[in-house]
Amino acid sequence: MDIVRAPYKRTRVIASQGEDLEQHIVTPGDVITQNLDFMKSHGTALSHDHICATVAGAVYKVDKLVSVKGVNNRYRGEIGDVVVGRITEVQQKKWKVDAGSRLDSQLQLTSVYLPGNISRRKTLNDELMMREYFTEGDLVVAEVADVGNVDGMLKLHMRSNKYGKLPEGVLIKVPSVLIKRSKLHFHRLPCNATVILGNNGFVWVGPHFSPDQPIEPFTLNSRETIARLCNVIKALAAYGVQLFDTIILTAYDISMKYKVKELLNAEVMEHVAQESYEHSLHQNL
Repeated sequence: MDIVRAPYKRTRVIASQGEDLEQHIVTPGDVITQNLDFMKSHGTALSHDHICATVAGAVYKVDKLVSVKGVNNRYRGEIGDVVVGRITEVQQKKWKVDAGSRLDSQLQLTSVYLPGNISRRKTLNDELMMREYFTEGDLVVAEVADVGNVDGMLKLHMRSNKYGKLPEGVLIKVPSVLIKRSKLHFHRLPCNATVILGNNGFVWVGPHFSPDQPIEPFTLNSRETIARLCNVIKALAAYGVQLFDTIILTAYDISMKYKVKELLNAEVMEHVAQESYEHSLHQNL
């Protein structure tokens, strides 16, 4: 018999006030700041000597300019972003990749690192073997090399052996504004799993892996670890908590008092998200 869960009201865990504006989660009407030295931009409005949000999303501050990037907006890439995506089509000398943006991204054959052949020209033989490298449905991790001026299409590259095809794992999609911008997006966690936080909101969870080594077979323990990580990431995202390695590990530790399937319960999700966020606040004081 299928189990049907009744809908429940989700509340935000992130606070909306305070002068530390960077990457704050807000909803329409929330006060962003009372400091009128800031200049309002898109997603904000002036109300009763306060700058308030007009859309739900994350607050971004550049010098004295403050704006809100909507949670439901399509991902708009920036050069240097690390993205996780899925190959949707193999074309002549390029692949098309779904990275969550308005248009499929492009990955040129000339922009792909081939093991042992990092600097040589790509040949006709390479073009004929494109499906041997990546084919439809494969998950890949890459970096944004360029963004189209007119259509915003992302051009990706894999000019490093840390990028490439991802092994068997789980893909989770969250709003891109919940991914905290960082220099590190590949996280080998001490719980024997790897998490890749794509700037596009695509999060990959799987075993530790190396591009030059075969993946060890999944064990029951590794499957449970990956499932637990996936559930805590979903819990954090459901309640508007920004995702980075330390808060994911904190949520993972807090979740150990529950069984994996219990983490799908709305009350348990809220408890894990709230406690993780409060612990993160205390760590940063």
